[in-house]
Amino acid sequence: MHEKSGSLVEWIVPLGFILCASWVVWHIPAFTLDWVPPDDPSQFDKLSALFKRNDVSPGMAGVFGGFADIIDWGALIGVPIFAVLGIMTVRRAPMEFESWKAADRLSVFIGRVTMMLVVLLCSVMLYEVFVRYVLNAATLWANELSLWIAGFIFLFAGLYAMQQRSHIRIFLLYDVCPRWLQRTFDCISTALICIFAFFLIYGGYGEAFDKFYRWETFGTAFDPPIPATIKPAVLFVIGLVAVQSVINLISDWNAEPVMHSAADDIDEDELRRLREAVGQSGTNEMDVTRGSIQSDTGRRD
Repeated sequence: MHEKSGSLVEWIVPLGFILCASWVVWHIPAFTLDWVPPDDPSQFDKLSALFKRNDVSPGMAGVFGGFADIIDWGALIGVPIFAVLGIMTVRRAPMEFESWKAADRLSVFIGRVTMMLVVLLCSVMLYEVFVRYVLNAATLWANELSLWIAGFIFLFAGLYAMQQRSHIRIFLLYDVCPRWLQRTFDCISTALICIFAFFLIYGGYGEAFDKFYRWETFGTAFDPPIPATIKPAVLFVIGLVAVQSVINLISDWNAEPVMHSAADDIDEDELRRLREAVGQSGTNEMDVTRGSIQSDTGRRD
């Protein structure tokens, strides 16, 4: 059973989440200086100078005399609010996997956020092309911002692919095995994912924390904090992927065996629309170039 999807709220909520999260991420040094300021005076001065250089609202005073102002705090509060709203309002689209439990909603909402990030990425690239080749006034930030957004798209898309069971799998041996052996394979693959996630987080936590706490930047004119954000995001998302793999194992434990074929990649709804457009015979009154077909009684060369 398909749920209604594509309502306006499913566009607005992910966009609101992205805007709040983006503001918070850009102003993380303000929260670091307020909550856990560095003990080293030179590191404190460096982080303070970095924040003052990148502060979007420099004219506003910090709350309680700190660095983070009222907009920073409003964006920070907005992140969990939009996340909860997104998880509550997200709906399954017709082409998405039919398993729909409460635990899947977070991954699907992150998938919606990823879709909006793709739109934003394309917008940044189109803007850069326009100003560079039409106005001859290239930006200093579009390339790095594109890399930054693309990094998060890559990570979030992996979590969404795990929830949708759309990651690369080889079914040649899996499909011919009995169901009990398929469950064994599922347990082994889930265990390997969790082990990989554990050691990746265990081994990379120290470096990720250092990059985040120092707020390591990219070292360009725009100087975005790509190292400070992408490294912790890798560990966070891989942890969510491991949790989602366990949820998939539980959800699919009693599922009926599925035989996979090339037909799995065919979108039946798309085929139906194509048949309606060109007719069951394959052409109807229009050819593939959308030009009128001559009648049988017309002149033929």
